[in-house]
Amino acid sequence: MAVTFVRSMIRASTTQLSKYFSYIHSIIMYGIIFWGNSASSDEVFKLQKRAIRIITNIHSRTSCHVLFKELNIFPLKSQYILSLVMYVAKNINDFTINSDSHSINTRYKANLYPPLLRLTKYQKGVYYTGIKIYNCLPSKLRGLINNKIQFKKELKKFLL
Repeated sequence: MAVTFVRSMIRASTTQLSKYFSYIHSIIMYGIIFWGNSASSDEVFKLQKRAIRIITNIHSRTSCHVLFKELNIFPLKSQYILSLVMYVAKNINDFTINSDSHSINTRYKANLYPPLLRLTKYQKGVYYTGIKIYNCLPSKLRGLINNKIQFKKELKKFLL
């Protein structure tokens, strides 16, 4: 019953949904790979949930988990991961692969090689975090890296 209610609310609010994507989503996406890992991202996520609840006219205590799926909107963390992995995919030639750094045939030879730096500020940066997240993706998904359109499509399915 809740799913049919949500679907009826979605049909009724397509103009509000287009307003979300034109205003709120564009603001969230601006530079997300740089600030998506910061401490203030939790506040932005709360505002994103509030906007979704307003669009669908749902009570403020209702969970947004189903609403994100029904509206095909990525939560902030998923959008951050998508943007970061697409950054890595577009600039894959700027990264070192483990097999390039040593000749030993290991199971992680296809992973990206993370630089050995201990500074937390660097480890929270785009380059290092992008490598960590990319290495956590399934190998089937990483195999599509050469076809950017198919890679993005499968990555969205994986994250949603």
